[in-house]
Amino acid sequence: MTTKLGVLLWSQATDWPSFEAAAKRVDQLGYDSLWTWDHLYAIFGDPYQPIFEGYTTLAAWSKVTTRVRLGLLVGANTFRNPGLTAKLATTIDHLSGGRSVLGLGGGWFEREHDAFGIEFGAGFGDRLDRLDEAVGLIRRLVDGERLSHDGRFYTMHDALVTPLPVQKRLPILIGGSGPTKTLRTTARYADMWNGFGPPERIKAVSETLGERCDEIGRPFDAIERTVTTHVVIRDTTAEATAAWDETARHHGIVGRVGADGTSRGLTVGGPPSHVDDYLDGYRELGVAEVVFVFRAPFDLETIGRLGELRP
Repeated sequence: MTTKLGVLLWSQATDWPSFEAAAKRVDQLGYDSLWTWDHLYAIFGDPYQPIFEGYTTLAAWSKVTTRVRLGLLVGANTFRNPGLTAKLATTIDHLSGGRSVLGLGGGWFEREHDAFGIEFGAGFGDRLDRLDEAVGLIRRLVDGERLSHDGRFYTMHDALVTPLPVQKRLPILIGGSGPTKTLRTTARYADMWNGFGPPERIKAVSETLGERCDEIGRPFDAIERTVTTHVVIRDTTAEATAAWDETARHHGIVGRVGADGTSRGLTVGGPPSHVDDYLDGYRELGVAEVVFVFRAPFDLETIGRLGELRP
């Protein structure tokens, strides 16, 4: 299996011309997918840094790209009613000529919810239950079902999405690795899954996802697994680390962790051969796509040199 390559561009601390130019370059270079965040506040460094909204970004990108699949890694389910989400993703599919991926997660950044008066829910488990109900409704809507629903979180009366997506089956991607709820939702409804971490972590999560698929009798291979990772390609490791540190300073996150309490620093940096050796760990697990994450000012050198990796 050939592992596909994608790019996620951070939507924080950038101006639009740079953001759009990087997206166009990714498309021109032949990457398989292009993603951005779905946040209303910056989640690393100063939360009040500039940040662009997710779905309108995808709509704009759909008109300046021609090849890449487009999606959010991942959309915050808490931000939107599932009917609206289904309509947004379907509209992006038409704007892009059938390149939309509907990415969803439970939502976790309480500060942006509080700032804009968006209901955050009673807790993480509550938000994941909300996600499960929403994804089930979205799947039915984008598949063309007219439905009425009176659930724990959502109510619909004779809801219908029309026009239907360009794609016969609009792919739904779920982000997250929670074994009890998120991976069960993934097994039930998702076409794609996204996680992050080294190959050994992805291996463990994949095994749990396989168990969740077995519980409902769904083939594990029916779900396309994707992984996000941070790389910098330079001729030496020292040059790669220096480039990474410079970008981190731009976001004000040197020596700090993200708003979710995690630190997602440089995964691997250095010559293409060194990066490629690391990616072998994902290939051996059968990961379908590795998505490289880039922060403003966007590392166009690495984006351009990823073509030097072994096919």
